[in-house]
Amino acid sequence: MATINKKAKREVVHTHGGAPTYEVKAEEQLYRAVMSCLLWEDSYYESGISIADRIKALIPQVDPIRVAQVAIDARSLMKLRHVPLLLAREMARLDTHKHLVAKLLPEIIQRPDELSEFMAIYWMDKKDQPVSAQVKKGLAKAFKKFNEYSLAKNNKDGAVKLRDVLFLTHVKPDSGVKGFTKEARKAKQSFPADEGSTLFRKLAENALATPDTWEVEISAKGNNKESWERLLSEKKLGAMALIRNLRNMTKASVDTSMVKEALKAMNGERVLPFRYLSAAAHAPQFEPEIEIAMMKCLAEKDKIPGKTVLIVDVSGSMYGGKISEKSEMNRAKGACALAVLVRELCENPVIYATAGSDCTKVHKTQLVPARKGFALSDAIYNLSGPLGGGGIFLTQVMDYVKQHEKTADRIIVITDEQDCSGQQDAPAKADAFGTHNYIINVNTYKNGIGYGKWTHINGWSEAVLDYVRLSEEGYKPREISPILNQKADVCQKSQKS
Repeated sequence: MATINKKAKREVVHTHGGAPTYEVKAEEQLYRAVMSCLLWEDSYYESGISIADRIKALIPQVDPIRVAQVAIDARSLMKLRHVPLLLAREMARLDTHKHLVAKLLPEIIQRPDELSEFMAIYWMDKKDQPVSAQVKKGLAKAFKKFNEYSLAKNNKDGAVKLRDVLFLTHVKPDSGVKGFTKEARKAKQSFPADEGSTLFRKLAENALATPDTWEVEISAKGNNKESWERLLSEKKLGAMALIRNLRNMTKASVDTSMVKEALKAMNGERVLPFRYLSAAAHAPQFEPEIEIAMMKCLAEKDKIPGKTVLIVDVSGSMYGGKISEKSEMNRAKGACALAVLVRELCENPVIYATAGSDCTKVHKTQLVPARKGFALSDAIYNLSGPLGGGGIFLTQVMDYVKQHEKTADRIIVITDEQDCSGQQDAPAKADAFGTHNYIINVNTYKNGIGYGKWTHINGWSEAVLDYVRLSEEGYKPREISPILNQKADVCQKSQKS
């Protein structure tokens, strides 16, 4: 007799490389897509638009507090700027999520230009769409975080300007002076001459003091020796500005001794490793100083104890596609930068590179020489060709590494997760033999191989190793922010009443 009372089979999906896998839960999918995402930038297999659309589709499926926490983690831990703003914008659309937006926006807006960036995202599908009260409250609160210098520095001439956001939010200074009314905006009136409203009045009247920044200087005078040397001597260049402009300084024939001294003195704590690699590629004459600056930052961190086996995916898809449209760095370079981190921040590291043949579906894996810094990065990056350039074959790789290493306190695989194994060697069968096992995804693809015994991590920054350290010490990352918890308690009480 036929019956419909049958246990449903779990749907098998596949990576872009063809390996069977399972689609993860909505929250995990959202976290996967967000944490390694540079919005509207194409990856090797998926367009930036499809990634953004997938994020939008996932948000209604995830608890609003969790969505908000993902946005906070993306901004504070992974230093991502646009994707947290997209999360907030999509939350503002949903009756189930919008109550958290006013609390969320001040947490994720850390630069003044993100105020206008958010509104550009808000109006992306429909210009001048009415702005919700929650959004206005959140933006108004975020405005008060910034001083005149930071507002002037980020007061860019985009489609949406900072003063547009100011008028829109009716922000009130802490002194209690009322914000702009619609009539005041039409009449181009300013705030009253009150001490508490001076800053906002200046912004409204385009009267902010011009900041002395390298952007203003070079924009006004062009790329020239005198300007760069003045900025260097007056210590007006932060670490990122210095690293990014080494090529411009070289073209302008800036005194090399001044540049080297600035590199020695800079605080590069917030500079991601791949930035140093990119800088060295553009200004090779400063490579020793750049490498010293990078290693100095890493030397100040505590080492992760025990034996760490690192496996770096050098398959073709890791090389096909840049980190962003403006960057010249691909994902393989990003993986190499993370490998440099592992070498420096782990007590006893052993590093392998892996690829193989997509035709024969056989891996090829090799131990990487025990080098450091840029030499290690170059050694790994140049192994793609010798190892076949095919996709990662996780099950075969793990069997090979276990045969050679026997044991490990932790195993870290850096990959874009596009396993090309067939059914016989499906990544679910991979022997994760470490006490702790991690897959670090350096892309945003929907389906991956980081499940089962694997802890899945998304992202590019050194924060991934902080994640490893803290998780092994028993601390659970992604704890709910106290601000969101407070709001959640209020919501629960109102629901009960």
